[in-house]
Order: sequence, then structure tokens, then C-alpha cells
Amino acid sequence: MEIKYLGAFPVAWRQCLAHNAFMAQNTGPSPIAPYTIAVIMERVKLANRWATERWEAKGVVRDAMPPGSGERVIVNSENLTQVLFPGFTLKLHLDEAEGYYLNITSPQPKIFVMWRLSDEIARPDRLTVSYHEGARWMDSEETVAGVALPPDLLQWIGEFVSEHYQPEPRKKVRYASSKDKGVASRRGGAT
Repeated sequence: MEIKYLGAFPVAWRQCLAHNAFMAQNTGPSPIAPYTIAVIMERVKLANRWATERWEAKGVVRDAMPPGSGERVIVNSENLTQVLFPGFTLKLHLDEAEGYYLNITSPQPKIFVMWRLSDEIARPDRLTVSYHEGARWMDSEETVAGVALPPDLLQWIGEFVSEHYQPEPRKKVRYASSKDKGVASRRGGAT
């Protein structure tokens, strides 16, 4: 596939290539987590006439299962079932750096787990450590749970944030004068 219009903008195209060249030379922290993650989902039976059970994300752990392994039940009792879902990779994105910063500087950093009910089992779908992305999922009415962030991932995310996050400069607050509001001032206007 050839993009024909790029030849018309040779200077802009070369600048674009030169601008993105630093990405190949970047030796900062990897945007991919140092290990795969497994999510623990928990089902609790309820004695309730409106609902018979409640699912929730209980936590995340380092995935020690071989690649391609399916979910497995790790706790099974009369009122409680926990299922381990392996094989999740956490990836950081440059445009979410502010969301990562807000998460790791909060009193309780979290991994946000988006999950869906399928065949009467709650299955995790995606993971993020960005407050902004987690909020967008919740705003779109997805089922999202925040679980404790493992401490060893906190350092990796912190390194990524320190390299890629630049806070927005504070804007000067501009106060409107009373004349802008349609109210005459006492010095020069009528009362």
C-alpha cells in the first residue's frame, strides 16, 4: 500500500521521521510490565431474594502458570469460590502518564480490572493502572473494580512516570472586573 500524498510534503515528512527517531533510541523503562499478571475473581453466594451471588475482583498476583493456561478454581467452598485468570499483560501508554501519576501518588494505588459476566462466570477483560482510563471505563458503564497494586509494580510505574510525565503548567487566574459582569463600579459609574 502506498500513500501518494506524502510526496507532496517532503519537508514535513522528514521532520516527522526525525521527530519520531528518538523513540527507537529510548532506553527508559519498558512500557510492558516485567511479568504477566493473573486476576483472582471471587463469587460469594448470597441469601437474598433479588440476587443469588455476587462477583468481584479480589486481587492480582504474579502469573506463575505456563503461557496459554486457562482459568482454574483455587478456592471452592459452599459459599465462596475464587477463580484465577492468568495471562494478562499490563502495558503503559505515554498519553496516560498523568493517570498513572495520580494513581501511584494516591494513598492506596490500584490496578483497575474491567470484567464481564459470561456463562455465569465473571471474566476479567482488561487491566489498567491509569485513573483516567479506569474512570472512562466506569463512565461507559462497564463493571470495573480497583484492587491493590502489587508493590513491585509500583517502582516500575514510578520510573515510567518520572521519565514521561510533565505536569501542565499552571494557568494564571484571571479575575473579571466588575465592569465585565455588568455591574458599575463606585468610582466611575452610576450606582
